[in-house]
Amino acid sequence: MHKIRTYNQISALGLDRFSRSLYEVASEITHPDAFLLRSQNLHSIELPDTLQAIARAGAGVNNVPTERCSEQGIVVFNTPGANANAVKELVLTGLLLSSRGVSEGLAFVQSLDANQPADEMAAYLEAQKKRFAGSEIAGKTLGVVGLGAIGSMVANMALSLGMDVVGYDPAISVEAAWRLSSKVGKMDNLHSLLARSDFVSLHVPAFEATHHLINSDSLKSAKPGLKLLNFSREEIVDHDAILPALAEGVLAAYVADFPTPNLIGKAGVLLLPHIGASTREAEENCAVMAAEQLIDYLENGNVKNSVNFPNIRMDRAGGSRITFSNHNVSGVLGDVLSVLAERKVNVLDMLNKSRNELAYNIIDVEGSATEDLVAAISALEHVIKVRVI
Repeated sequence: MHKIRTYNQISALGLDRFSRSLYEVASEITHPDAFLLRSQNLHSIELPDTLQAIARAGAGVNNVPTERCSEQGIVVFNTPGANANAVKELVLTGLLLSSRGVSEGLAFVQSLDANQPADEMAAYLEAQKKRFAGSEIAGKTLGVVGLGAIGSMVANMALSLGMDVVGYDPAISVEAAWRLSSKVGKMDNLHSLLARSDFVSLHVPAFEATHHLINSDSLKSAKPGLKLLNFSREEIVDHDAILPALAEGVLAAYVADFPTPNLIGKAGVLLLPHIGASTREAEENCAVMAAEQLIDYLENGNVKNSVNFPNIRMDRAGGSRITFSNHNVSGVLGDVLSVLAERKVNVLDMLNKSRNELAYNIIDVEGSATEDLVAAISALEHVIKVRVI
């Protein structure tokens, strides 16, 4: 029986994917085969020897020690696209909030005296409403930085609302390119996108290359009065550059899902409490996708949507299935096949894929894989982890 340790509140729709006859799922399991989590920080947690996989019900994996997992042969899954619609809809909210005096108008109305006569209040509101006049987003240009699952949906949405859309993503995948409308203008670099856009929405992951991607230097290229939206990751924007840019008119608004003390209460700044993926539907979608990826890996050794292992899938050919991860150096697969040949183990089918410094292999063999065979493969140089399914 496979053991799944859960962290955080995981949607019941995801947990129901685990057959109770094959899986034990609980928040208190000491020797788990897998972790299923949302926001739990694992960096200070010791990873048990039994751990085979970690599934993060969400896109970002900053809370998972991915490098350590790779060293121990632990597959780390995420759920790209499962919460994309939820984030897309909040980006639309951000576009409208930054264009119209909605939040200011709401605050103004809440400050009115409820005991004031209705006719007096109506006259006062009529006289004051010009304070909250805004502009429409139709006909304006939206720049989308990062054209993955969320960014491509945001771009297509903006087109349907009558906006002109330009995009920048030096690492766009073929799959993302197929999702993207041909009407999205392709920009060669960030600076040209900033110079052309009335609004910019950020949709890139947080890693070294994107840290403080938006900073005082890059904002020098911005079209005056730019409205910047960050529903991606806090680290993408250098918050020390925001207030000076607002004061100088480089930025007209900054809308973000990541409040920081220096920005709270400042004019032109609209902050939300990281609710981009906080919808019932998004949480359900993420949980279901994470659970299904764990099941396919634990039962078949297949890998989909991993952030550290290559994507790989092979139909079962019968017999026993051996999977192993190894350092991505030449000769390891040959050594494993030699071990199988020495023991006269017949290979029915096999598949090998690599990603950066890691390689992963699926081998279906005739008959059963003995403990002696597994021990011999595990003892080979550069082999990290071996499983028999």
